[in-house]
Amino acid sequence: MTIHSLDLDPIALKLDTSVGHISDLKIRDGGRILSPLHRAPWVDDPRAEFPAGTAPNVKRLSGDFFCAPFGRNDIEEAPSHGWPANSGWDHLETISREARVTIAFRLKRQVMGATVEKRLTLIAGHPFVYQEHSLTGGAGAVSVAHHVMVHMQAGGDLAFSPKHSARTPSEPLEPDASRGRSVLAYPAQTSDVTAFPLAAGGLVDLTRYPPGDRHEDFLTLVEKVRELDGGSLGWTAVSRTAEQDHVIVLKRPEVLPVTMLWMSNGGRDYAPWSGRHIGVLGIEDARASPLGHADSCGENEFTRSGVPTAFALGQHQEIIVRQVIGACAALPEEGKMSGIGVDSDCLVLHFANGGTRSIRYDPGFLAV
Repeated sequence: MTIHSLDLDPIALKLDTSVGHISDLKIRDGGRILSPLHRAPWVDDPRAEFPAGTAPNVKRLSGDFFCAPFGRNDIEEAPSHGWPANSGWDHLETISREARVTIAFRLKRQVMGATVEKRLTLIAGHPFVYQEHSLTGGAGAVSVAHHVMVHMQAGGDLAFSPKHSARTPSEPLEPDASRGRSVLAYPAQTSDVTAFPLAAGGLVDLTRYPPGDRHEDFLTLVEKVRELDGGSLGWTAVSRTAEQDHVIVLKRPEVLPVTMLWMSNGGRDYAPWSGRHIGVLGIEDARASPLGHADSCGENEFTRSGVPTAFALGQHQEIIVRQVIGACAALPEEGKMSGIGVDSDCLVLHFANGGTRSIRYDPGFLAV
């Protein structure tokens, strides 16, 4: 394990370059230090046991990592979520100029023949990590995703940019009841994220986490088609109850047209999970099908409705994927978030009670 650190007030960040995971993220907000990202309990446990074949991304599971491809590898041999989430990165350079610092890395392996690079940027006074990944060259096609993980001690409220639908795949993550359990219905679909079908009957509000006890669930939120034309901001906001903060994840919907939610709340009984992976929400902004690389590269339920699920690679092709992660302390009067917008050099948070709040942000980063 090799850790690279990046510090620029208000952010201190660590990257585990053995697997490309953001292993730690601290954000100062006034007198508070926020820790918005999750780190699996076994990562720092030298006695942890792993079944044969456990992927490195599970052993080192933390923070956020870049997937290429997303999920199952059934075209090119590699662990689940691809080499970017499972193998080493070389440090290329660190650049400091004009109150910002950027650290750059290159993946030691290639993905479908493409060279993959990672750039993390911090800007003085901004409570955000600005991430860019590029894939240059290669052949064929590849799905991609970010794999942000947020931990909630006592649940919280969720809010999203406009979505066309929410849908679960044909089978739950753990179909074998001796290994785990789910609470959502599979398959199921709804256009109302506040009314998703449960396996036992009835409906649950997906804007409240968790939706049940001791469960492992997965679903995909699909952007509205009009959001795929460009120019709009895609976002997910997690307002954590016990932590009293807002965790914010931003994207361009036309680049990453789905947001997959992984709800990991003590629903897996086998090692290393062993019922202790609790209160975790994965926010996986993606251009991908949840069924794996091959499904993402062919016709599937998403492409049939005009939602792309892979990027085409090429000898002279460069693909750039950008994403932003940040957090701020919650104020007592704010309540539930209802929207996010951009105004000049600020991100504007809108709340259900009619209030607003502005925090420093670089709108040009996602405009490219």
